[in-house]
Amino acid sequence: MSLHENSPGRGGWKGRLAGPWARRVRRSDLERNANPISAQEDVLKSLVERAGDTAFGMDHGLAALARMDCAEERAAAFRESVPLRDYEGLKPYVERVVAGERDVLWPGKPQYLCKTSGTTSGAKYIPLTGDSLPNHIGSARRALLHHVANSGQAEFAGGKMIFLQGSPTLTPTPGGVPLGRLSGIVAHHIPSYLQRNRLPSWETNCIEDWETKVDAVVRETAGQDLRLISGIPSWVQMYFERLLDHTGAATVKEVFPKFSLFVFGGVAFAPYAERFRELIGGDVSTVETYPASEGFIAYQDGAPGEGLLVNAHDGLFLEFIPANEYGSPDARRLGLGEVELGVNYAVVVSSNAGLWGYDLGDTVRFVSLAPARVLVTGRIKHFTSAFGEHVIAEEVEAAMSRAVQASDARVVEFHVAPQVNPGQGLPYHEWFVEFSEPPTDLASFAGSLDAALQERNPYYRDLISGAVLRSARVTALPVGAFHAAMARRGKLGGQNKIPRLANDRTMAEQLLGHD
Repeated sequence: MSLHENSPGRGGWKGRLAGPWARRVRRSDLERNANPISAQEDVLKSLVERAGDTAFGMDHGLAALARMDCAEERAAAFRESVPLRDYEGLKPYVERVVAGERDVLWPGKPQYLCKTSGTTSGAKYIPLTGDSLPNHIGSARRALLHHVANSGQAEFAGGKMIFLQGSPTLTPTPGGVPLGRLSGIVAHHIPSYLQRNRLPSWETNCIEDWETKVDAVVRETAGQDLRLISGIPSWVQMYFERLLDHTGAATVKEVFPKFSLFVFGGVAFAPYAERFRELIGGDVSTVETYPASEGFIAYQDGAPGEGLLVNAHDGLFLEFIPANEYGSPDARRLGLGEVELGVNYAVVVSSNAGLWGYDLGDTVRFVSLAPARVLVTGRIKHFTSAFGEHVIAEEVEAAMSRAVQASDARVVEFHVAPQVNPGQGLPYHEWFVEFSEPPTDLASFAGSLDAALQERNPYYRDLISGAVLRSARVTALPVGAFHAAMARRGKLGGQNKIPRLANDRTMAEQLLGHD
């Protein structure tokens, strides 16, 4: 269906204007990203020029890098001068920013500090500058416009939109920089022409307790003409379930007949697809994004599954470490001109927010090089390799999708952990699965999972065939088990993601109700 056929009278004036605007943005976006190598060379030069006189710049000789004529030599020298860092490595500089010092990581002070949950560092404070904010705000807008240009569907612009996100409440740091969650900060920059379409209300968005907030969102949205919903799939699923309980409706489409677009990011949607189809009462279009507090890395610009367009020109200098080299002192940091298709890479970012050689902890796989497009495959620290198999999130998600399609089961959530010391017999992978509809034959379901994972991961297959491991076991969990486990971890809602797999049994024990 073309935009001309689809939008007049359905999306109102916003829908009618969206089509031509979307097509212009799409053309411009693809032109700017057609040569990602050149774009990245320009980004790195700009970053080291701007930050040369900062405290970090002087400590790492960035001004000298800016004077280099050869882009390849500059990139090589940058990697020599700026080592790979996680948050702990950058923390001494961030603490100076929090205290109010200027010109530390980027000229001046950041406009905001974004608070995220750390694993070893406690709370993390990621700077957002006046230069970096357009990356976050513009990328989300461009993702929607690409959808309009590709599909001709703009009617969502004429109705209400909901963004399940963190509180927009900001608090000052000792140095006077406002502090908040990324999604809450972005809420302060929603264009005025969308504010009247946006739900929930400011007051509801400011509720800190997630369960109280979701219930308030349900009450506030139940009678509205909701057409676009955005959020992490696990928490949107929770919203849908409570919405149906509140309204007594059989499907979300009964409550929101014109709901047509789901925007998500951070996790794969495929494992949720069947449950969403059941809750919604059919299919809706989806748009996938790859946002992080450290930068909006990529977004869907084509059909689902074709990869996410990498922001090669948008203030982010990106490097990629082959996943099988991660953690090695000799691990290579590759630019967009050096990566290969089909290889898993850990993502490293330097940016106009003042991040330098920063290890995001995510893994991606390239499906196109010019323009650069990636699939997000998981977290570098979320894997199962107790026996040398190195199973990653992408593999278990694909296995679960295969098993669900081959059965009558409906899955709410799942997590995979190794069982290294079983009471008897060989060790195995244990899949903890919360079903909305359990399979008729749990053993057959477990066999489908195991066969699909062996097909995806040859190391795992060799361990099974070599009698080092026995086939996977599925532990069915009661409804609400994942919700309770995340509550125990203090990770309910917002930007928190449920770990698909782990190399230990910490999450497994929490799922079983043990602290």
